[in-house]
Amino acid sequence: MSDIQAIASAIDGYFNLMYDVDDSRFRDVFSDACIVHGIRDGRHTVRSAAEFRDFIRSRPSPASMKSPREEAIISIDQTASDLAIAKVRVRAGQTGFIDHLVFHRIDGRWLITTKAFHVAQVFPAGS
Repeated sequence: MSDIQAIASAIDGYFNLMYDVDDSRFRDVFSDACIVHGIRDGRHTVRSAAEFRDFIRSRPSPASMKSPREEAIISIDQTASDLAIAKVRVRAGQTGFIDHLVFHRIDGRWLITTKAFHVAQVFPAGS
């Protein structure tokens, strides 16, 4: 498997985690040192990996709410042998995000070390 294929597979793991919120896979996707940040409701928020894990666990998963599953890889740029940046689109419930994911190859696995998000769209209730 090429590095780009491995990174795409890691992104697929991210999409699955964001939809199912299967906590047992969190450390297969995110580095323990990951920082998640973005602007939401006009405020800059910053969470550690542990805080983000608690945040997504505290809400109903999109799968449990039978929300539509919408996701796409917009771009992958492997900038070094152990560093890549991906831009993705993902829907979580009623919110559509554009995420910029920084991956590092750590112990042979591509893990997210930084997630910067942008709320791109809020879908009407029931859609």
